[in-house]
Amino acid sequence: MSATRQAAIGKPLPSFKAPSTQGEISPESLRGKAAVLYFYPKDNTPGCTTEAQDFRDHYQDFLAAHCQVVGISRDSLKSHASFTEKQSLPFPLISDDDETLCSKFNVIKMKNMYGKQVRGIERSTFLVDANGVLVQEWRGLRVPGHVNEVLQAVRGIA
Repeated sequence: MSATRQAAIGKPLPSFKAPSTQGEISPESLRGKAAVLYFYPKDNTPGCTTEAQDFRDHYQDFLAAHCQVVGISRDSLKSHASFTEKQSLPFPLISDDDETLCSKFNVIKMKNMYGKQVRGIERSTFLVDANGVLVQEWRGLRVPGHVNEVLQAVRGIA
């Protein structure tokens, strides 16, 4: 596999095509509106469920600020479809089961889980402007208050 360009602040998103619960998503499909791409470890886990609910509960505020929301994890589309239905999520979830996007955004980290080292997604959020340029990122974040912080940043670029 050839070297792939990684996402970087001030640069256009690297090229990708990814399956989601609402069809294929690419940087081109996101253009014209700002976009929040949030990476989370796993469907139906407590922190990830709370984060998805927070984005869901503020979704109309993001739309009003001309911003789309996209969740990304390594879960399958089937898992995403179930999670979407259970949580009434109005935005797409990308299945990155081969870790292509995780690599491009450098979100795979070694984490401690029950005393063991495991490879997993570091909870991270990326804000992209309407021209497809990465303008802000949050890494290793905590869920409480995060969606409000992202929404304020979105309003700042609108």
